[in-house]
Amino acid sequence: MRTEPNQTDPQISTILKMDPNEVKSTLSNLAFGNVMAAAARDYQKELLAQGKGQASSSINEEVDLDELMDDPELEKLHADRIAALKKEAEKREAWKKKGHGEYREITEGDFLGEVTGSEKVICHFYHKEFYRCKIMDKHLKSLAAKHIDTKFIKLDAENAPFFVAKLAVKTLPCVILFRQGVAVDRLIGFQDLGGKDDFAPKTLEALLLKKGIIEEKKDEDDEDEYHDSTRRTVRSSVTADSDSD
Repeated sequence: MRTEPNQTDPQISTILKMDPNEVKSTLSNLAFGNVMAAAARDYQKELLAQGKGQASSSINEEVDLDELMDDPELEKLHADRIAALKKEAEKREAWKKKGHGEYREITEGDFLGEVTGSEKVICHFYHKEFYRCKIMDKHLKSLAAKHIDTKFIKLDAENAPFFVAKLAVKTLPCVILFRQGVAVDRLIGFQDLGGKDDFAPKTLEALLLKKGIIEEKKDEDDEDEYHDSTRRTVRSSVTADSDSD
């Protein structure tokens, strides 16, 4: 029987002719190259998978956001919040028309109308030459702008003899607190403020809070939030009209 000569792969023939150490090194390099190629393929697959996952997550987030924006309960809460802020803004405007938000001097003829025209009024009976009256003026002026729900006024005791006698004002400065036109309390001199001239505005504020004639300051920027929301609503309306065109 005739046998065909063995057909040897050229690469194998080349390896067989090489030095044994070279053969070992070459086989090692080939194996390492295969491993690195496989690793590169796996890494590429992982990157692709991550990209698909992120895209899917982004789509889900957008869907969830759309659902939240269309949530009727959230829309109702937002509407209620805006209504409350609008009401508060209207109250502030009404107070300002009555002279709230500033520390004003009045005359004896204005006195009854001023103290009965607002729910809460702080009236400082003063003398223009008394140093302590000037200190009280400074602190009341700073509080008037902050506590707009209460009216802050002052009256020259020398020019208001009738009410000085009627209200038994004997020591100046005398700060009388009115609620719905009725005198409910008073501060005489600085005796409730430590008896010293250098008391801080917060000390006076704390005392007036304790007596209930001013309220704890609410969170700032509530009115700004209402106006910002109103502007956003107007912009949205304009945009919608533009889109419809």
